[in-house]
Amino acid sequence: MRDLAYLKLLARDYPSVKAASSEIINLMAICGLPKGTEYFFSDLHGEYEAFIHLLRSASGIIREKIRDTFGHIIPEEEEVELANLIYYPDRNLARLTQEGKNTEDWQRITIYRLVQICKEVSSKYTRSKVRKKMPKEFAYVIDELLHVDYNDDNKRVYYGEIIHTVIETQVADTFIVALCVLIQNLTIDSLHIIGDIFDRGPRADIIMNELMNFHDVDIQWGNHDISWMGAATGNEACVCNVLRIAISYNSFDVLEDGYGINLRPLSMFAARVYKDDPCARFIPKILDENIYDVVDPGLVAKMHKAIAVIQFKVEGQIIKRHPEYEMDDRLLLEAVDFKNKTVTVARKEHPMLDMNFPTIDPENPLKLSKEEEELLHTLVLSFKHSGLLHKHIRFMYSNGALYKCYNGNLLYHGCIPMKADGSFEVMNCGGKLLSGKALMDYIGEEVHKAYFLKEDDPEKGNARDLMWYLWCGAKSPVFGKDRMTTFEHYFVEDKTTHKERMNPYYQLSQKVENCERILEEFGLSGDGTHIINGHVPVKIKDGETPVKAGGKLFIIDGGLSKAYQRHTGIAGYTLIYNSHHLALAEHKPFDPKKESTPKVSIVEKVKNRVMVADTDKGEELRARIADLKELVAAYRRGDIKEQMSRS
Repeated sequence: MRDLAYLKLLARDYPSVKAASSEIINLMAICGLPKGTEYFFSDLHGEYEAFIHLLRSASGIIREKIRDTFGHIIPEEEEVELANLIYYPDRNLARLTQEGKNTEDWQRITIYRLVQICKEVSSKYTRSKVRKKMPKEFAYVIDELLHVDYNDDNKRVYYGEIIHTVIETQVADTFIVALCVLIQNLTIDSLHIIGDIFDRGPRADIIMNELMNFHDVDIQWGNHDISWMGAATGNEACVCNVLRIAISYNSFDVLEDGYGINLRPLSMFAARVYKDDPCARFIPKILDENIYDVVDPGLVAKMHKAIAVIQFKVEGQIIKRHPEYEMDDRLLLEAVDFKNKTVTVARKEHPMLDMNFPTIDPENPLKLSKEEEELLHTLVLSFKHSGLLHKHIRFMYSNGALYKCYNGNLLYHGCIPMKADGSFEVMNCGGKLLSGKALMDYIGEEVHKAYFLKEDDPEKGNARDLMWYLWCGAKSPVFGKDRMTTFEHYFVEDKTTHKERMNPYYQLSQKVENCERILEEFGLSGDGTHIINGHVPVKIKDGETPVKAGGKLFIIDGGLSKAYQRHTGIAGYTLIYNSHHLALAEHKPFDPKKESTPKVSIVEKVKNRVMVADTDKGEELRARIADLKELVAAYRRGDIKEQMSRS
């Protein structure tokens, strides 16, 4: 018999045999339904418009549902109009009203069509689950419309009266919006973000707001996410890195309008210290224009250089504090010969492309000037006091991890560090040599300590420093390269110094046996198991494919970020896993003025349709059913008394 105390707690929710038995029947029925559709996105990099469009359109699947339902009845132009209405109901209703097209006849037809689409996308869910996703004010009405029997004349009249009343009471627009949002929510059952929400693109904060409003989402942290999380802990190098990348991509809106980071002290410092310096090596890449914070490109270049120099100093200080990081070769400020204007990289001397460093003491190049210390202190406080940033970071912690095992798939952003011989790379973690899953688990614990431990806790400092190492360290599973050559890109012309060698994982994981070894390390094995990975853009234009190792590995970073699209030739992937198959949606660069349907290819069909019983959720439900059966048995034995309701 299960623990009686636990069963007594369970009895509070199910106080009788009837209540417990009813829930058993309900859970058994759910197990017999098809699994919900999972969507996998990777490397969003602040591209909020493109991502939100993919989310609301379910990567083109909603358009497919419209075509399947009405393709033989309505013209393509009306299909497109209906699809755009579902994606952006408020915007399109306002436009139609302005154009005089939002008439009662249009509302009646549109509600009918939306209900048909809603029926299609809700067919694999229980009525109860669908009701939970409905807006409360319309839940009863929508539920009735979804379950009308069209063979019953009385019901058809009833259906017509409901729609007539919705229009007559002038709530049709609100009702249409509710149906559109419900369709969006039902099409994607669960959402997996395989890392790198932040950096490069204009508004990662808007993406985070969208994710926080989504009903079921998990995040596997990428190195760019970790850098922002590190900045939120107060790690000075991460603060500098976040600012440097945002400034280098002219992304002032996310900093100032999004998170309220005060950049005025940095701009004043940079304008004064680098006033006569054109900072030619630091001209920003302008992929998106700022809307709220327009900054002169010349000043941006000065700010870029100022924060980069500070970053190289504080990074050097971390490396000095942690010899176990084995990163002495990255102490490049100390490798500069200020007299001869050269730098030694990998034992070879190179001329420096820029030697104007008014804040660097050649005798102690890693020491911050007094002004830099004061500026950095102010910037760190700005990150620590950003309410929205910390709201987003806490969500990253509560809904995220380094990896996730879910429904037979292993999800992570970067890599599982490996040696050339195929064994797992070992890292010194507080005196313990860890690798594989043990290394990932240890790092996950340290990432939590960095944020949640109190400032005076002796473990917090080391955990906070590790956040920076995860951004760029050779054994970091979210980085996966031997070095970060930011310094060389700025100051050394020889492009051979810019090379960052990938961890052996990226070659080894092309083979089935190595993927299977990784999956087994995390307790997954057999048919139907996969690794789902991001981080490295797949260059379709060069003949690369996202499906590797005989279908065991999916790399789904296809270049949603504009910064990568000239290399990849596309604009990202969505991996879609429903009860029938795994499919890849290949996206074109986002253009808000054009309706673009992605190319969807089925990459793996399942042998038997996947039901809820076959999933991780099914395993949870079976355990719950077993508990409820024990509770029923306890009631019948008299071990627990039923609480009979009073009539």
